[in-house]
Amino acid sequence: MKFRRIVLLTLALLCGASAFAQTPDTATARTTLIPTGRIHKNQLIESLYRQLDSLQKAYDSLYVEYQSSLQPVNVNDDDDLIPDPDSTETPFNVDYTPENIDSLLHAFYVQMDQQLTHLDFEQMDRDTLTSNIPDSVYIARLNSINSFIPLQFNRYVKNDIIHYTEKIPKVTARILGLAPYYLPQFEEIFDEFDMPKELKAMAVIESALNAKAVSRARAKGMWQFIYTTGRRYGLNITSFVDERFDPITACRAAAQYLKDSYMIFGDWQLAIASYNCGTGNVNKAIRRSGGKTNFWEIYPYLPRETRGYIPAFIAALYVLQYYPEHGIVPAQVDLPAHIDTIHVNKMLHFQQISDKIGIPMEVLRELNPQYLHDIIPGTERQYVLRLPYNYTGPFVEKENEIYTYKDTVFFSETAIAKVKESGGSETGGRIVHRVKKGETLGGIASRYRTSVANIKRWNGLRGNTIQVGQRLVIYGKNAAPKKSSASSSGKVSGGSKSTTTSGEYETYTVRKGDTLSAIASRNHVSLGTLMNLNGLSKSSKIYPGMKLRIRKAK
Repeated sequence: MKFRRIVLLTLALLCGASAFAQTPDTATARTTLIPTGRIHKNQLIESLYRQLDSLQKAYDSLYVEYQSSLQPVNVNDDDDLIPDPDSTETPFNVDYTPENIDSLLHAFYVQMDQQLTHLDFEQMDRDTLTSNIPDSVYIARLNSINSFIPLQFNRYVKNDIIHYTEKIPKVTARILGLAPYYLPQFEEIFDEFDMPKELKAMAVIESALNAKAVSRARAKGMWQFIYTTGRRYGLNITSFVDERFDPITACRAAAQYLKDSYMIFGDWQLAIASYNCGTGNVNKAIRRSGGKTNFWEIYPYLPRETRGYIPAFIAALYVLQYYPEHGIVPAQVDLPAHIDTIHVNKMLHFQQISDKIGIPMEVLRELNPQYLHDIIPGTERQYVLRLPYNYTGPFVEKENEIYTYKDTVFFSETAIAKVKESGGSETGGRIVHRVKKGETLGGIASRYRTSVANIKRWNGLRGNTIQVGQRLVIYGKNAAPKKSSASSSGKVSGGSKSTTTSGEYETYTVRKGDTLSAIASRNHVSLGTLMNLNGLSKSSKIYPGMKLRIRKAK
């Protein structure tokens, strides 16, 4: 902070003695004039310090806004690779090798790509964009698209078309570069479900065809499933695998979700809208509208973000069809023209494949993004490995050799345990913790055996402030409080002895009438130590028979 202040003061001194200096303000841009001519030295210094304070305020505001916008996309879902910018923890385990720096840069660019691609549905609802193309041309083109789902035209649809074609043409070009690889596979899946093939465009508006997309609400993958919905629709989510990142498997889950929604509403636009806000919110909008069942009639009653969902869907279909008319050329994307799938029923590491047949690790990760740690856990169940067709033959020829190559290294007990115990995994459980009086993020993290950075990331927190009654989502196999007792090595005799000894701790059995303060005093420990050791707060309730750990006096 002191360094930034010196830099700003130096800048102010360099430009402050000129005829005027423009001072940015966080609310409105206002200009502060420094009159020319003779100025008393103290007045000048005072004026410069006022400007410095204003500059500092603007800098801090911009810095906070910038940091809050950079929610890193975790390429391998490894929290240790990209530290939380708000975290006070020191990332001692980060090894800044050239490879890790490349990964950090890749994550940054992917995230920035996401931010440029993502349509702000709320903003698009308010804006009115203009174009040199007459509305009649847009209408004629939309009418020419052979779509089972109605494609209406209005100012909202026009806004999104202009956004894709004129505001972010480079991002649109990348989407179009990925489209020939992904969209035919999506069409095939929707055809299997006997559903409109136009639904493929939902992947465009959800993630811009980014298989590793992660939203601030922790929705993941090209089809942006949250944890609970993904599990409900059969997506496998473990310490090793997250099928939300598998575009093909997740598309099947999305198809089933949309089919269920269509059975409820009997209208594809409402089914698509429910994918954004849930069937409950769509039903609520229908009730508030007086029972209308047309998207544009219930439009004012939907959540603001969902209002822009159908316009964006229509605009995406338009762009996929008419991008040449807007001079957009699909970007060159390094994805193979043809891939083969291999069924894996043994433990397999990407490095084994790469070392033995020469396929780059990044290609394996690009085609198989669902494997979080480069490991296919084939002993759990049969999984699919996708390979470019030109690598299929070499893999089959060396299959046995690949499986046995350094297998004791890649799949040692230590290596597997490290994966299973890695923080941030949304596997094995999910609970909602309600903040009690006196609790802190550090205490809650300790209680659930996770980190402050994880809790902040899971709940979209920027700072360390939490409120009483606030609900915090906790994920992972550790989504349960620490056990409050150690195994006792002694017995409570005659009901009068309430403390037993085990290792470095004593186990105290709560008796009727006990309070935390009284227990702490009786056992010569501070109340704070007692609470921290047992994951309790001042408002926590204790009951007879409850076991409390107490550090044994030395």
